[in-house]
Amino acid sequence: MLQIAEYLLAAALAFVVVALLVNLVALTARSKKRGSVRTAVPALVSVGAGADVASAGDERAAEDARAAEDARAATDSDSAARDSSATPDCGQPASARKRFPASGITGFAAAFAVIALALLSAYLGVRMAITGHGPFANQHEFAVSFCWGILVAYVFALWRFKIRVLSVVVLPVVGCLLVYAMRLDAGVAPLVPALQNNLLLTLHVGFAILSYGAACISFAAAVMYLIYPRLKLKTSRERFDQVGYQAAMITFPLMTAMLGCGALWAETAWGSYWSWDPKETAALVTWLVYAGYLHARVARGWRGSRSAWLLVIGFAAVLFAYFGNHFFGGLHSYA
Repeated sequence: MLQIAEYLLAAALAFVVVALLVNLVALTARSKKRGSVRTAVPALVSVGAGADVASAGDERAAEDARAAEDARAATDSDSAARDSSATPDCGQPASARKRFPASGITGFAAAFAVIALALLSAYLGVRMAITGHGPFANQHEFAVSFCWGILVAYVFALWRFKIRVLSVVVLPVVGCLLVYAMRLDAGVAPLVPALQNNLLLTLHVGFAILSYGAACISFAAAVMYLIYPRLKLKTSRERFDQVGYQAAMITFPLMTAMLGCGALWAETAWGSYWSWDPKETAALVTWLVYAGYLHARVARGWRGSRSAWLLVIGFAAVLFAYFGNHFFGGLHSYA
């Protein structure tokens, strides 16, 4: 069964890579098409302006070119109006949210991401059936669970926001974590005493998986906001700022629940609610970063690059909290 599960994991990685490549192809094609339209229309206007001096017939051609430019601007304005008329919590009209997955090449990319999520779900299910406990016994199990949480958040973001360009940040993170997980020991070993199948421990890990997944979406939105001037995107820059904020609003309460359940479980397993273990301390620092971000956003009105950098720092803290035990050990050295 473990051999079959490993095939599921490898297939999930393959679908993540394919989904990323398909998204890159689609985004590159759209960027080139949009760039050619933007350069062609001004050229027509320029030619028309020159012909205006030559003849009245050419003047009409220039007017037609200007009309085409105005029509294109009106179309862009209508698109922006549709974006701005969307409800604040989702960034898209209700009619748009019903179109998932999208048709065409981006629809295939979304389908591949969903398949990867299904394969990871099957892998975790098979492994839990074999081991008899949740995915919290070692670094391999939690790395796969981390990927699962990110894909859950990504698929939800696709349905909710319809911003597929987030894939160029999210899917590489998932791919790297899966490669890392596949290089770790995936064998089954008895649980250490502190990890006996406890409900609080399961809740603690579950909240961690979901909060880290949402944090990755906020990180992706922040990265896209910061590099936006170098890209040719239909999505407005403010949309990325809003998506990052909404994802952080999901991350923070989940992370709070993670810390609360972890403290209760620590008291049961180790006899103390808080031991200043390196992983505990890193998790607390991460929580403080997201708390600081929300405070700066709501109370201080931070927007744009400053808040985006806070989200980047927040996800860096998430990764440090996850990998830090490799360097500092402590009570969480097994995971």
